[in-house]
Amino acid sequence: MRRIGRLCVYCGSSGQVDARYREAARELGAGLAKAGIELVFGGGHVGLMGIVADAVLAGGGRAVGVIPTRLRDAELAHRGVSELVVVETMHDRKRIMAERADAFAVLPGGLGTLDETFEILTWRVLRLHDKPVFLVDVGGYWRPLIALFDHLVAAHFAGPIVPDLVLPVPDIAALMEAISAPQPG
Repeated sequence: MRRIGRLCVYCGSSGQVDARYREAARELGAGLAKAGIELVFGGGHVGLMGIVADAVLAGGGRAVGVIPTRLRDAELAHRGVSELVVVETMHDRKRIMAERADAFAVLPGGLGTLDETFEILTWRVLRLHDKPVFLVDVGGYWRPLIALFDHLVAAHFAGPIVPDLVLPVPDIAALMEAISAPQPG
């Protein structure tokens, strides 16, 4: 059994979203700091990403941001993180985030969040990692994605996705309980 010491969080960079999603990001950051779990994230100071990182740091936790040069230079980098890793490409960002994480949590987000989620799930299918991937379904946000997963399986384009590849949890409390438990492996 292994313990999750570093959680990679994928989430939206928009701050103009439902208050439930912003509160979930704050709750996650505070929970990670309290549990002594390091945050690995995209390195931005904006949107849910920035909210999670700010809450981790406010709670005395460690936040590691991984950001491409282009985004850093556009003044999107979170300057207060414990460590900021600057990379050349988005692919480098995703690879380094995956290497540094023991597990992944997906909060509500847009296309970038979906891109990261699909890539890490594809890597899992290809057995490039065996780390847990949690889909945090705040307010039912991910229900359409879960339905799409079911459709892919029913149409025989994919093997079982839920719960074999991705583990949906209804909220941050359930996520914290899941990542605090020893993991197989």
